[in-house]
Amino acid sequence: MKVTIQRKSEQATGQFNNGEILENKPIGFPQDGGPQLPYSNLFYWAHAWTDVGSLIGKHPHQGFEIMSIVLEGDIVHYDSKNDSWFPLNKGDVQIIRSGSGISHAEQMNKGSHIFQIWFDPDLTKTLSIEPTYDDFNEDQFPVSEFDGMKTKTIKGIGSPLQMDTPGIDIFEIHLESGKQELRLKAGDVASLYLIDGKLNIEDENLEKDDFVIISETDSISLEATEETRLLLITSPKKLEYKPYLELYRRM
Repeated sequence: MKVTIQRKSEQATGQFNNGEILENKPIGFPQDGGPQLPYSNLFYWAHAWTDVGSLIGKHPHQGFEIMSIVLEGDIVHYDSKNDSWFPLNKGDVQIIRSGSGISHAEQMNKGSHIFQIWFDPDLTKTLSIEPTYDDFNEDQFPVSEFDGMKTKTIKGIGSPLQMDTPGIDIFEIHLESGKQELRLKAGDVASLYLIDGKLNIEDENLEKDDFVIISETDSISLEATEETRLLLITSPKKLEYKPYLELYRRM
């Protein structure tokens, strides 16, 4: 098993509007200065929050799939395709398949926390297709409960959310105190963000906002020492196409 741990203090950071919105980034842009480059088909991962409420103004995207997950509070989203504003509440998820190009903006209301995650779907194909997007309410995602573990499937079997990026499964997992075993597909990479609580993996104690990448195993042993919430993304270790950094890296 290969395990890489990023404490919150080690992650890249960012901000908007003189600090009205703050970010920690387990996978940042190269200019952000964090230790973790994109891997598999995960290109970017930011946890953004605001104590006062603020607007991330209109800006463009192309090619990538952009997913926003509302962890706390609520936001309002605008995109140039619909030319309208739409609300998203705690537990809701939005995916933008940015294709040949789309612009959007986000109003994060007071007390809101979100993940924004960029997926790399094979830009040689997606840059030439029409952009699309979908919003999903929390109650549209299937939930299973077993022996102290509650799992919401955001992307995977039973979920209505579809992606162009291949091989992605996404789960929000709530753990009661105790030990659990998570199964993985052979050849997958597991990316785990600890949203709340405390967790032990491979004798390493993890706290809120720590991030873990696990590969070369088909299972993960977890021990929650209190009620814990995490986001788990599984993705292919080996891609059948060249990701962004291989296509466009400077020679």
